[in-house]
Amino acid sequence: MKTSFKSSENLRFLIFTILFIAALVNLGTDVANAQPKGIKNIVLVHGAFADGSGWKPVYDILVKKGYQVSIVQNPLTSLKADVDATNSVINRQDGKVILVGHSWGGTVITEAGINEKVAALVYVAAFMPDKGETTGKWVAAAPAAPEAGFTAPDQYGFVYFDPAKFRGGFAGDLSQAQSDFMDVSQVPIIGKCFEEPVKQAAWKNKPSYGIIATQDKALNPSTERNMYERAKAKITEIKGSHVIFISQPEAVAEVIIKAATELQ
Repeated sequence: MKTSFKSSENLRFLIFTILFIAALVNLGTDVANAQPKGIKNIVLVHGAFADGSGWKPVYDILVKKGYQVSIVQNPLTSLKADVDATNSVINRQDGKVILVGHSWGGTVITEAGINEKVAALVYVAAFMPDKGETTGKWVAAAPAAPEAGFTAPDQYGFVYFDPAKFRGGFAGDLSQAQSDFMDVSQVPIIGKCFEEPVKQAAWKNKPSYGIIATQDKALNPSTERNMYERAKAKITEIKGSHVIFISQPEAVAEVIIKAATELQ
């Protein structure tokens, strides 16, 4: 009986050791799988009438895949202020960066993208002006959709997306409740931002990717295409509204990941 007891204890110890080693191997595999290939740092830049929290669905996907994601909160008071805010975040990264901009954020990353840490630019239903051009030029490049509209600048110079048109023009493929909340929490932009010319265009010297939101009512999809094609960006069409990064986060994240992995 004594010998049998020792044999059982030894067997249990052996089994425990095998299971423990297997767990460590699996843990190592999981850690390895969580490390993204290529560039690991992603910086996301929001546009007008929104803030950085809108990027959360894309953020969740990228972080789960092991990327280091940072989100800029633009002041929306001038192009320089937004470029400065973006560069502040870029400079905190520990290596090369994929810089992503939505809408007005595209104008911001066009200038901030000259930062030496930026390896590539991703435009999400975004403006992509050239040196000397204003965002306003491209706002007016095609007739505005009936669903779109901005308020006149208030006494402080701030412009809002017309609340009466917000859902149809800005967030048509989100739920009514989500759209309503985004409307009442929208971040206004100083109207003169759209009149400020871009001083440098990073896309001329760095790889660029452009996402066309095919159901965009705030920025005409044909205008998006014209800017992207001029810049020779790699273009992806995704069915969705202007806030496609919220309604189609998986598809948007896929383009960002493509940019990161192609530049490893």
